[in-house]
Amino acid sequence: MSGLHAAALRIELHINESQSLKAKRAVLRPLISRLEKMRVAVSEVDHQDAWQFATIGVAVVAPQRRRLDEMIESVKRALYADPRLEVVEVSVSHLEKP
Repeated sequence: MSGLHAAALRIELHINESQSLKAKRAVLRPLISRLEKMRVAVSEVDHQDAWQFATIGVAVVAPQRRRLDEMIESVKRALYADPRLEVVEVSVSHLEKP
């Protein structure tokens, strides 16, 4: 079935070697840019003042559920592939159609 399929991801990250907010941003900025190239919306949503922790939100929209699931898995793979990060938790909330 086609239509609107959407999900929001809340991703808790530990940035292992960060010793300052500047170092944290040096890791997050390219990560967010890389994710945005996947055609998703990304924002840091919590822990903005913590050196080694970050929470990012990712919004994903697709015309089919299968494509939405593929995009979510691509986002997760990109996160787990970055050796500077430890993914603490990923939670996914799907937008349900009425």
